[in-house]
Amino acid sequence: MTELTLRGFVIHKGLLDLTAQQRLVNAVREVVRAAPLFRPDTPYGKQMSVRMTAAGKYGWYSDKHGYRYSPTHPGGQKWPAIPPQLLTLWDQVTGLSRKPECCLINYYSADAKMGMHQDKDEADFQWPVLSISLGDDALFRIGNVTRGGKTQSVWLQSGDVVVMGGDARLTYHGVDRLRAGTSRLLDRGGRINLTLRVVE
Repeated sequence: MTELTLRGFVIHKGLLDLTAQQRLVNAVREVVRAAPLFRPDTPYGKQMSVRMTAAGKYGWYSDKHGYRYSPTHPGGQKWPAIPPQLLTLWDQVTGLSRKPECCLINYYSADAKMGMHQDKDEADFQWPVLSISLGDDALFRIGNVTRGGKTQSVWLQSGDVVVMGGDARLTYHGVDRLRAGTSRLLDRGGRINLTLRVVE
């Protein structure tokens, strides 16, 4: 395992071994059974290319009314609990006593991407966001605290864990593309990204 810091983003390369990755995938499958993946619309009426769901007290949602956290899945049910191994990973990496209240689960198919954005729907930005990559490599782009300007990119592999905290907490970031077939972790390929967040 190596640690890389890029514009304040702390990237733990290869933090999770294959066994740990497989356990997380199994845990995600249990969450998806209770709260199926859905594809939200942006406030501008365009459907997002990623499919998503969540675990915890809150999930994240988007439609014509805007971006927000919601206590219920679009189907009406409450979100399932955050898998315990993710809470253990949060403790291990952040060392914080405060626990996350949301685990957002994004599934990227081979052609999916995520535009440059800030994570700013939370109540208090002092808490970091913890991001976990599972599956195919993703080209992760890091910008600035305002839109525009020069950016830097890094390939994230399965098992990498990124901490977005401090000065990096409100930095724009996104996923430009996947490198299909770089991982055999997921039966149908693609990538799962898990982000743990303190919402309240």
